[in-house]
Amino acid sequence: MKTINDVRIIEIPKIKDPRGNLSVIEKEVVPFEMKRVYYLYDVPSGSSRGGHAHIEQKEFLIALSGSFDVMLDDGENKKVVSLNRPDRGLLIVDGIWRELNNFSAGSVCLVVSSDVFLEEDYIRDYKKFLEF
Repeated sequence: MKTINDVRIIEIPKIKDPRGNLSVIEKEVVPFEMKRVYYLYDVPSGSSRGGHAHIEQKEFLIALSGSFDVMLDDGENKKVVSLNRPDRGLLIVDGIWRELNNFSAGSVCLVVSSDVFLEEDYIRDYKKFLEF
């Protein structure tokens, strides 16, 4: 069984340049094969995203712009991780409930996923998550 201790921040290589920095996400950075990339933006003030866990899928979240909080829950323990740097990402393993909130104005959350969208991989009911 996975716990919130299996969730971790991963540094993304940053190439510094006076003209602007460049960060690259390649297969050595993310510890799974990337199969889907999507992003959240224009999240209204006070709104939350997420509110689910995955049975098998892993995700890597990055605050490309602005900031937001990720509440993580393994059914016994909870913790909040704030993301606000585009050169750091949060690896969320399978079996962890997540809720994203406190989005700053103009924030963009990039999500790199280990699989394509599969509704059957989602646990969207918190009570069912606790039973899982």
